Amino acid sequence: MLEVNDQIRIPLEEFQFSYARSAGPGGQNVNKVNSKAILHWNVAQTPHLTDEVRLRFLSRYRHKITTLGEVVISGQRFRDQSRNADDCLERLKEMILAVWLAPVKRKRTKPSRGVKERRLQSKREQSERKEGRRRPDSGDRD
Repeated sequence: MLEVNDQIRIPLEEFQFSYARSAGPGGQNVNKVNSKAILHWNVAQTPHLTDEVRLRFLSRYRHKITTLGEVVISGQRFRDQSRNADDCLERLKEMILAVWLAPVKRKRTKPSRGVKERRLQSKREQSERKEGRRRPDSGDRD
């Protein structure tokens, strides 16, 4: 059972794992052992997520989801299968937690009077600074 939080628990029977040879260094054993774990989970069909969480998950992680609605996560950080499978489950748990709470809508606010005054004051100071860089105007050119 993958326990994401108090409300979300997903049985391990929903996950399909496949294994492949992992990339990277590993010595003589690297060509014999399938240590890379690939997790497949049909997020579109699972009854263990609410519709809101499912929609947020599908929209946020659309690049990791196949056309069949499966999320695919691979793990090859460790040298043994079981730790890589646990790593995949942990990453899935973090993904679900990231979309579990709905984002808070931003309330539009007006800038305060002090902010407006400080902005105008800085504009005045900048104008005076640039004004001071000009050449003095000689008024006797006529």
